[in-house]
Amino acid sequence: MTSTDVPRTAGTAGAGRHETAQRLLDSSAMLSYDPATEVDWETPLDKDFHGASPEWSTLYGTSYWAEMSPEQQKELTRQEAASVASTGIWFEMILQQMVLRDFYAKDPTDPAFQWALTEIADECRHSIMFARGAAKLGAPPYRPRKLAVELGRVFKATASGEAAYAAILVAEEVLDVMQRDWMRDDRVVPFVRTINNIHVVEESRHMKFAREETREQLEGAGFVRRRINALIIAIASYFIVSSMINRDVYKNAGLDTGRALREAKANEHHKAMMRSSCAGLMEFLGSCGLLTRPALVFYKRANLI
Repeated sequence: MTSTDVPRTAGTAGAGRHETAQRLLDSSAMLSYDPATEVDWETPLDKDFHGASPEWSTLYGTSYWAEMSPEQQKELTRQEAASVASTGIWFEMILQQMVLRDFYAKDPTDPAFQWALTEIADECRHSIMFARGAAKLGAPPYRPRKLAVELGRVFKATASGEAAYAAILVAEEVLDVMQRDWMRDDRVVPFVRTINNIHVVEESRHMKFAREETREQLEGAGFVRRRINALIIAIASYFIVSSMINRDVYKNAGLDTGRALREAKANEHHKAMMRSSCAGLMEFLGSCGLLTRPALVFYKRANLI
């Protein structure tokens, strides 16, 4: 049995949670950003740059990508980056409401309570940053399809425990891997690289807390509860990931939407990128007993495994 498999008592779990929250508060005090002043909002968009690393485009590696001019490729990555940012705003609003519900009427002197409010403040700044970034990229407001919006409305009002925190973790980790590539890529427009850097630094703390909360919430969870929530997390993950790229990005990049959708759906390169980016996340969910057979169906449909 590894150290991570050793059962923790309620006392040791609570102490660990307290210590983790305090470390995150200290880290936040030392290293946080104000996007309003850190990001260059004034310089006009330079269309010689991509909006994201080309390798992350849904069409990269397809015959359609090969036919596109460099200008079309750059425009597509800018539209796709804006769509990812818009999806991030949607889920950050869900996240904030779930965390507020979880900590409602709890002990405000607890560092975990104070960290929860710190995380919500971070997410508010991130959402504004993403919104301004998408607008500067010259994109319209991209929104998830109606079914995803309505399911999100239910999820944010009802999800709790490991279902809430593991779904939060999925959204954060998938975006984190993409943005780590984008922020280091000098082909990406500088202001987007700054946005990505801010998000990566601050989300690393959020992911640490989400992992700790997921583990703690699962302590003592029975077989039935674990299997039900494993499926709920997988379904939520499918809708989060499948909402990242709005179908309108192709039209707004001047492409044939029908052909683009067909080639994107069959793009094995992009599927491989998604799977490789989620290897650590899937390992964590597996260690928590959340990769059940029904859950795997949705992870495979989302190309996360």
